Amino acid sequence: MMTKIEPLPDSSLSLRATQWADVNAVAQLIYDVCEADGDVTVSVTPEELDNQWHSEGFNPETDTFVVEAKDGQVAGYGEIYNEKDHAHLGADVSVHPRFKGLGLIDVLLKSMEERAREEIKLAAPDLRVFIRSTMNGKDAEARKAHEAGGYLPVRFHWRMEIKLSETSPAPVWPAGIELRPFIREEHSHLVLDAVNEAFRDHWGSHDSSFEEWEHHRFASPDFDPSLWVIAWDGVQIAGVSLNRFRMGIGWVGTLGVRRPWRKKGLGLALLRHSFGEFHKRGMKTIGLGVDASSPTGATRLYQGAGMYVASEFITYDKELRPGRDLEESKADPQGE
Repeated sequence: MMTKIEPLPDSSLSLRATQWADVNAVAQLIYDVCEADGDVTVSVTPEELDNQWHSEGFNPETDTFVVEAKDGQVAGYGEIYNEKDHAHLGADVSVHPRFKGLGLIDVLLKSMEERAREEIKLAAPDLRVFIRSTMNGKDAEARKAHEAGGYLPVRFHWRMEIKLSETSPAPVWPAGIELRPFIREEHSHLVLDAVNEAFRDHWGSHDSSFEEWEHHRFASPDFDPSLWVIAWDGVQIAGVSLNRFRMGIGWVGTLGVRRPWRKKGLGLALLRHSFGEFHKRGMKTIGLGVDASSPTGATRLYQGAGMYVASEFITYDKELRPGRDLEESKADPQGE
């Protein structure tokens, strides 16, 4: 069944399904939107976007839409994707600053929700189905459009940052902890198991399959295993900090500590070691994302290490069908 295409309020614009050839234009749109919001570090390169579009079960030609101007510029972009069991659906909407105020967000949201109705048929009949969409808190138009469309704010997240003028304090490792280089053939499944366990407390998180994780991590153009910090206690992984370079800064992408090793200083040691590794490579600006409501003290950990809030993002949910919630606990094991 084809998704119904919503009419546009401006005849000089057209709404259509995305094509694979649009990847560069869409990446540029996302960059322009992030630049207008004051934080380009959360944008994507064309290579990163292409990798995302090749995720299993996702097809930009059916799951995304672009609004195109007569001169060929991509004025808006919206995507809908299956986050978990066709019940937790993720959404992203971007409208170029030049085309703000034309109601394009409303049109994109309606088109994406129409596409989401097809996902409901694939979800277990007793599950609650909802769409989750996150935007920069400065984007007043996006917030207004979501709220007018029946979305409710459910969570705030921060992008935190530190600018190192000198080397970070040396990490102090808990007794028995040692670092070992990541060897993909030997450690991939063990690292994924550790990450899944550590983030099982994270609000809105779901265990990743190996295939999903492998594509997300190893097929990414910025994958650099030498930046991965794996903390071992004997034959067990106690914690990880999976780092990379992202849009011109160092990025602590996944910092997690497994439950038996928490409250021993391992999270801070992993963070400081990550800072040191970036600094050695000449990168002094380092960022990460974290749940602003973290009950496990992640925000305090990062602030204590000298990080500050650079941007705030708001997550909205819209229920499409009531039912049993996917298992989601409301904690955060020291940031994502």
